[in-house]
Amino acid sequence: MGGEVNETYITLEGHVELDKYRHIFFAVMLAAYVCIVVSNLTIVYLIWTHRNLHEPMYIFIAALLLNSLVFSTNIYPKLLSDFLSEKQTVLYSACYFQFFLFYSLSGSEFLLLAAMAYDRYVSICKPLQYATIMGRSTVSIFLSLAWLVPASVTGVQVVLSSNIKLCTLNLDGILCNNSIYKMYCVSSKVHIVFGALSVAFTAIFPLIFIVFSYTRILIISYRSCKEVRKKAAQTCLPHLLVLISFSCLCAFDVIIVRLGSDLTKLIRLIMTLQTVLYHPLLNPVIYGLKMKEISKQLKRLFHQTKAQ
Repeated sequence: MGGEVNETYITLEGHVELDKYRHIFFAVMLAAYVCIVVSNLTIVYLIWTHRNLHEPMYIFIAALLLNSLVFSTNIYPKLLSDFLSEKQTVLYSACYFQFFLFYSLSGSEFLLLAAMAYDRYVSICKPLQYATIMGRSTVSIFLSLAWLVPASVTGVQVVLSSNIKLCTLNLDGILCNNSIYKMYCVSSKVHIVFGALSVAFTAIFPLIFIVFSYTRILIISYRSCKEVRKKAAQTCLPHLLVLISFSCLCAFDVIIVRLGSDLTKLIRLIMTLQTVLYHPLLNPVIYGLKMKEISKQLKRLFHQTKAQ
């Protein structure tokens, strides 16, 4: 099996009642994917075309939405194809590529949220130094690190895992996530240690930094005037909602793997769909409704569309 690993097909066994409901699943998920693409691209378009939105905060929002869009595109086309196929299989190498994008982009999400937390911290706690600290070069460095660091650590994980012998070609899921580890005959200590370090660098450390930043913002806002508290609430609340949403869905992904054998197939399917459905749909809604300037431009766009 090791010598033919690139030609090996894996069977995805996480689908439930597919023969009976395949067209319903397909229609619902296709509608969700179209909504994800249209809503995320609309907000990105508004940020791109309006100069008053060319600020670090909005640039990070656009990056976050593009990240969600690529994340969804990594999942949905294959998922939609499986709904209409008689056999739900995936090439071993393609499965690892999906795994790589899934966790690389998830790590990027945490790092982008950390960059946004730092941006809000500087804006509220050091307003006079904001323009100096959050210049173009700083924003470019944050964006580069947000995508390169997770891609690097996840890439090493994939390389370390690619030569591990498989004892089964059946994956207990509908996509290639951490469930892939259950197909291995043995678990490598190096792989486990590096996986823990990867989670620390791309999720735990950014999460600690985010909590620290917003705690500082909360303390300083509480001591300041009403106007500062209002500004903090308006700009920080959407980021916190997105962070809570994404953290909960990441927890689902961990629970699916750790408690997979104790969960019914239907519950595993529902939890997996939540990890790829809610967050990319909620992001543009939260930022479109809660961010004042984006909401204003969004209303203008809809009024122009109706007028035409």
